[in-house]
Amino acid sequence: MELQEIRRIVELMNEHGLTTFDLTKKDFHLKLKKGADVDDLRSLLANLPAAAPVHATAAATAPVPSVAAEPLAPVVEGTEVTSPMVGTFYRKPAPDSPSFVDIGSTVSVGQTICIIEAMKVMNEIKAEKAGTICAVVAEEGSPVQFGDVLFRIK
Repeated sequence: MELQEIRRIVELMNEHGLTTFDLTKKDFHLKLKKGADVDDLRSLLANLPAAAPVHATAAATAPVPSVAAEPLAPVVEGTEVTSPMVGTFYRKPAPDSPSFVDIGSTVSVGQTICIIEAMKVMNEIKAEKAGTICAVVAEEGSPVQFGDVLFRIK
């Protein structure tokens, strides 16, 4: 693989918001990572020293912080439909066409609900469960990663 091809892959990673790229051929292996590695960060955090203990005299004179009630997490309704691949999310088959589904649309198993473009290939994403679309989470034309929530169906 030539340097220009690797540079093009890096440009595509930046363009689509990818953090990892792995390519293996017969006698060639290329693995690219961008940003901090989560496993490295975990090991660094585990090795940090614990906070120093507060002395009794300092504790007696220090004001007691008030504890505010944490807001409850919003209740998420429906089953998540996640992205099976990395690519660009599209709700419509063409820019001037209506969306495959909208909030309130009833879908059946196997019905196309969106498209994810990966490497100039349009991949139809089909509903794996029947129900009603209760939320559209991903934004039109935005990059999505494997496992990102696209829709919620109830």
